[in-house]
Amino acid sequence: MTHTPSRSAPAGSLTAGQMVRRLAPSVYVPTVLESAGEMALLPVIPLLALRLGFSESAAAALTIIAGIGAVLGPVPVGRLMIAVGARRAIVTSGVLLTLANVAALVILPGGLDGSPEHVHRVALVVLLVIMAATSQVWSLGRQSYLGTELPTHLRARGMTTFGGMIRAGQVVGPLLGAIVLALGHEAWVFGLFAVLAASATLMVALFMVPGEGSGRPLPGHREHPATSAEAEIDVGAVTGGDTPGEFEAEVARTAAAAAPELPPDPPGPTGRAVLAKMLSVGLGVTPIVMGRINRPVIVPLLGAALGLDSLSVSIVFGIAAVVEIIMFVPAGTVMDRRGRAAVAVPCSLVMGAGYVLLAVLAPTLGGGSYLAALAALVVPCMLIAVGNGLGSGIVMTLGVDVSPERGRTRYLAWWNTVIGVGRLTAPLLVSAITLVAPVAVAGAVSGALCLAGAGWLARVLPGLTPESGGPGAGTRPGAPSPEGSSPPDPRG
Repeated sequence: MTHTPSRSAPAGSLTAGQMVRRLAPSVYVPTVLESAGEMALLPVIPLLALRLGFSESAAAALTIIAGIGAVLGPVPVGRLMIAVGARRAIVTSGVLLTLANVAALVILPGGLDGSPEHVHRVALVVLLVIMAATSQVWSLGRQSYLGTELPTHLRARGMTTFGGMIRAGQVVGPLLGAIVLALGHEAWVFGLFAVLAASATLMVALFMVPGEGSGRPLPGHREHPATSAEAEIDVGAVTGGDTPGEFEAEVARTAAAAAPELPPDPPGPTGRAVLAKMLSVGLGVTPIVMGRINRPVIVPLLGAALGLDSLSVSIVFGIAAVVEIIMFVPAGTVMDRRGRAAVAVPCSLVMGAGYVLLAVLAPTLGGGSYLAALAALVVPCMLIAVGNGLGSGIVMTLGVDVSPERGRTRYLAWWNTVIGVGRLTAPLLVSAITLVAPVAVAGAVSGALCLAGAGWLARVLPGLTPESGGPGAGTRPGAPSPEGSSPPDPRG
């Protein structure tokens, strides 16, 4: 039996705290669990691949599966959600992900402990494909659900909280994975992912209210407010719930005559106009996405070039993760009160400056003392972390902003495809650069792209996205404004 969360607070009067409490069991906690399970597994995939007989180049190529899924997956996933609903799609994919990890837990130990065979390598690839597919379902489903549930004046804070939960999972996951690996077999990490994925799926099944594409309206949602005649006359109450007859038909005609004529729904933007807007915003956001994807590649390689060991690099990543988690709270507040550009532009600028500084300091301080090498990595990485944390949820927020309310799932699928191109291109760009130049050049190129993206976002965002709460900002899309409520403060 599905538990329906309480919706006593009107959307317009919803506070940030109420929003978090309402969405925690259906979105935020499952996000932490799913992200933690994924990040417990992903760092050890290359090592497991080598143990199963993959070459180094083949093991590295396995990471492209996620990038391909990010480009090819969103559109078919969007069609699936329109057909069956977000909750059903997420639950089904969660069950599939859990079973896949259980299968890997059963199959792969034979290859890791003994002589690896073709079936073990195929099993690993199949698991990664399933992970890529289910990741698209979970990402698009939660993004679409939040786009429907969040009132405009809390949209950025809700999305940045979502991004913060992903980052929390990315911190917790590797720690849980390390504990499991220390206590048992390498394959046990698949069991950990299965448990976390099953827990997240169960919470979605119990607490997520059917939304867009489910064929059922959200609780409390009405297409139009009830008329006074409808409120005063209850046909079922008069007849005791019997089949309507002539009296009921007459009452219905009277109510229809008394009801005011409602204006037709305004025409929505054409698909071509929406796509043009997405491409314009996506052009500026893609460098941020590429910077995020490239950091786990560029930073460790430059750390090795500086003579730092794996433990030192891991500590740098851990500190950066803490900085990013701290930054997601003010990021959402600034976005809701000062507009998207007030966060997106500094995010891209600071990330770009961090990458450029990394590219300058690494060759300059390389070969020196340990402290100098550590400083050459820590200072730029903290800048990148501040920028990245400031941009928590910015990609998802902008995706909802540029997607019309009607048919939002389909448009978000387009947006995710546009962003997926950046996810796929980023590692290919680093690989191409490192073939002909030092890895520091790849860092400089990433920084230059982020700086250029900041300039583009400063130009296009003010005219394409909501810059602050305004009239109607406090109302959830599709929900009537609470009677008697005052307009929300323009500052959010």
